[in-house]
Amino acid sequence: MAKTMEEDLRLRLLNTLLTSPHRKLEAVWPVHQEIVSADPLFYVRLAAWYADHGDVRDHKEMFVATLAQSNFPGHREVGLAMLRNLPPYEVSRVLDFVHGRKKARKVRIKTAKSGKPPKHADEAKTAPAGFLKRLAMRIAGADVPAAVTAPAASPAVDMKAQKPQFKAVTEEFGLFRNPPRSMRTEIVRYLREREADADWFDSTALTARKSLKRLYALLHVKPGQRAQRILFNEDPPRDSRLFALRELAKATSPAEQAVAIVANQIPYRLAAPVIRQMTPAVLAALIERMSPQEPNNNDGALSQRGAMEKAELKALIEQKLEAAKSAPRISALKAQTAIDATQGLSVDLKAKLERVADEQVKARGRIKRPTALLIDKSGSMALAIELGKRIGALISTMCEAELFVYAFDTMPYPIVRPPSADDTADLASWEQALVGITAGGGTSCGCAVEAMRLRGQYVEQIIMVTDEGENTAPLFVPTLGKYREALQADPAVCIVRTPGAGEGLEQQCRKAGISVDVFQFGGDYYSLPNLIPLLSRPSRLELLMEIMEYPLPKRRSA
Repeated sequence: MAKTMEEDLRLRLLNTLLTSPHRKLEAVWPVHQEIVSADPLFYVRLAAWYADHGDVRDHKEMFVATLAQSNFPGHREVGLAMLRNLPPYEVSRVLDFVHGRKKARKVRIKTAKSGKPPKHADEAKTAPAGFLKRLAMRIAGADVPAAVTAPAASPAVDMKAQKPQFKAVTEEFGLFRNPPRSMRTEIVRYLREREADADWFDSTALTARKSLKRLYALLHVKPGQRAQRILFNEDPPRDSRLFALRELAKATSPAEQAVAIVANQIPYRLAAPVIRQMTPAVLAALIERMSPQEPNNNDGALSQRGAMEKAELKALIEQKLEAAKSAPRISALKAQTAIDATQGLSVDLKAKLERVADEQVKARGRIKRPTALLIDKSGSMALAIELGKRIGALISTMCEAELFVYAFDTMPYPIVRPPSADDTADLASWEQALVGITAGGGTSCGCAVEAMRLRGQYVEQIIMVTDEGENTAPLFVPTLGKYREALQADPAVCIVRTPGAGEGLEQQCRKAGISVDVFQFGGDYYSLPNLIPLLSRPSRLELLMEIMEYPLPKRRSA
């Protein structure tokens, strides 16, 4: 029983990693605290593993914040080693979460509209005196004088003339604790390390100015001379990039701006807003300063400015996209999201962005087990259909074995993705495959499994996107038993649970002794790549063993 509870705790944390708190760290703090207390040896290894393999920044920050405050031997050293590798804005968020932060904002007060005479006697408590007098006279059977009957004219209220009123609301964020002395020491080292390299400090100050100032101010760290001038005195040295950015804004010709961007290595996202005229030379300089992720994030702007129509600019963009295929900090789904959000992309650029997404997914692992993806299309399951599209596009690029896909309500619908010219499993091809699949009907979670049994389709894992509610035979658990017996298979089950779902199917599987993992999808598609490690391992045990053997980072002495 104790072993089962420990496994459930580990699974609960793995489930939590599938969701994105969207900067609400307090939402995942209790789960992290529970795991670090119940299984500190697993937690610290998972933190180190997730720092290298995870996608959700909020969880990376929470691992650091938790370990840096833990009293278990060795935890703080690992947490501070991980903190040293975070960018400044994440270090600032970790410190803010521990220290606590209050933020005041104004909220508009809703004003009552102009009053109307009450319609019923039970409104007497709030009624004007004239109404009460008339009501009493009518009850007594007396004649009501005209002077009393005619209500006094209410003054007209001009709602447009009323000025909106606001009240101050204070929002609290964090734990409101004194940061450990070791955390302060590590952040001071972090700042001094950057101060010692003028080029590194300048690039950091350009992209994370507010975060750096927050770290200095909150910990009462005296900045070095260069940091003081750049961050606090608004007097950057002439050899600093901030000074160069100011000069860039003053440049009068596009040629001068292009030279300044390249010579001073000004980042794209800072240089672009101050450019007055986007000439090919300026565009070339901006593209040169892009990170591998930025062509994905700004593909629409580049296309609108004609970058894809110029051979030399197109070649530069292609170089960046080629680098993005293997860049470690590229989101596996951002390329596809960029495609979805941008209108008018060229076919060529769209194909390259899709290849970036494919390569990033493939770099995370391969699915070597025959797999089935079952998508619940019963009533109110429109979200499950959309989610199934996304998961299909994600895992089909990773599958080295067969992948069988079914949508189901009370009958199975085989889904066959049409072949594409370059054999990329993009979202568009999955949307085409699911044309005509709409939410409706009852729910038989076993009908697709029965179809696979009758067709002899052998799988070793089943991914089911559902709310876990089934009301029509064949039911999932007994049908899976027949499937296992007929095909001599023992497929693991992974349920991707939609928001608001129940737990009926999971409980039935566990009662029947079926290996099942459950991931609660919270609406954030960026979190889906966290499924990959589970699906690419032969078993959950192998994943846990990999995590437990993962090397721990070492804290630097200075």
